[in-house]
Amino acid sequence: MMTRRTFTAAIAAAVVAPGAGKLKLGIGTYTYHSLSIDDMIMQLKRLEIREIEMSRGEFMLFSKPAPERFQSVRSKLNSAGIGCVSYYTATIKDDADLENAIRFAALLGARHVTGDATGDILNRIEERFTKESLTFGIHNHYFKQKFAYESPEDVLHALAGRSKTMGATLDIGHIASCGYDTVDAVRKLAPHLKMVHLKDVEASGGEVNVLLGKGIARIPEVMNELRRVGYPGLVAIEYEHEGPVEEDVRLEVKYARKLL
Repeated sequence: MMTRRTFTAAIAAAVVAPGAGKLKLGIGTYTYHSLSIDDMIMQLKRLEIREIEMSRGEFMLFSKPAPERFQSVRSKLNSAGIGCVSYYTATIKDDADLENAIRFAALLGARHVTGDATGDILNRIEERFTKESLTFGIHNHYFKQKFAYESPEDVLHALAGRSKTMGATLDIGHIASCGYDTVDAVRKLAPHLKMVHLKDVEASGGEVNVLLGKGIARIPEVMNELRRVGYPGLVAIEYEHEGPVEEDVRLEVKYARKLL
């Protein structure tokens, strides 16, 4: 027999969304690019962050990082109880980049790779990542010059006809910077979402980061839509800012956790 209390609870659950569940919050480590690895880990522990995407510049492919760098940070993250669920490579240009992306992800213990690629290399990424049981997320980006992946449609076009190995890493801030609606982007890319970068920006046509909820990216609505579509992956806060960021990131984590 349904009581008034259970009836009210059922209605409330239905209003939230069909596939809604609590989102998982992490951090994209580019946020702490000005800190040492040890200081970054200390900040992550203070914020009780347990999952990250490794996106610091010294680990990206163009920096030609040595395997020892990955082994060292993996050991430190493990000791701190922090898991690296994704590795940000930046652009994969050729087969050498592809093999390094696979190798470096393995060294970090990551099962997902974020980056971008165009042309025939996308076919080889799909083939190799499928073989290695990895996933690849195409990352949208704002640049002053034209970029291959600016809109949801750009990403969807690249993913057309591809397997579940291939998906999208949706950067909320860059979508807003490029002048597109962030909630609409979540809705369109929902079946393909592998990773979400959560950031807010001051205005379209630029990439000035502001605290979550203070810009144009419609962060509360984005989080609600992610819950509505049943997104199961990591929502990784990224704060692209020079200088000390520790207090700003603390405020961002506090704000985001209220929206989970």
